[in-house]
Amino acid sequence: MMAVMENAVEKIKVWFRFVPRQGWLPQDTEGLWATKLDGSTARVRNVPFLQDGVAEGDVVRYRTDPDGRHWAVGRVSASGNCTIRVVPVPTGPLGSGPQAVHQRISAFGLGGEVFSEDLPLVAFTAPAGADFAGLKALLNRGREEGWWHYEVGCGTDEWWSA
Repeated sequence: MMAVMENAVEKIKVWFRFVPRQGWLPQDTEGLWATKLDGSTARVRNVPFLQDGVAEGDVVRYRTDPDGRHWAVGRVSASGNCTIRVVPVPTGPLGSGPQAVHQRISAFGLGGEVFSEDLPLVAFTAPAGADFAGLKALLNRGREEGWWHYEVGCGTDEWWSA
């Protein structure tokens, strides 16, 4: 009988504080799952819905408060990934459901998460080396044709120059 060795990976939630945007969600914090690297750094493991300037795969530094919450205090290294957020236009040709957004974006092989049933905000991680030019063209076409609104929560030089 062969023993199965499990990787001793510790998942933690790292919290980010920010100023809520006018006309946007009222939250001022977001917790992201991360893999603990040491006592003060972790690698982000999911796509941020609200926090700008960080992407899945980035390494962040955190401090732990007396209640045991891990609060981000800065980014240590960037993964090269980008964070893209898409909100379908409810009255647009694709409707308000996130499925149509996923269907259009699926050609790029991106995984995404939906914020909630009440708000079909879809957040995607566009990995380093993806077809950024093609993705940007699709996102812009969707905006122009009334399919969705989108924003880049975290872009790289590669993204902005595509």
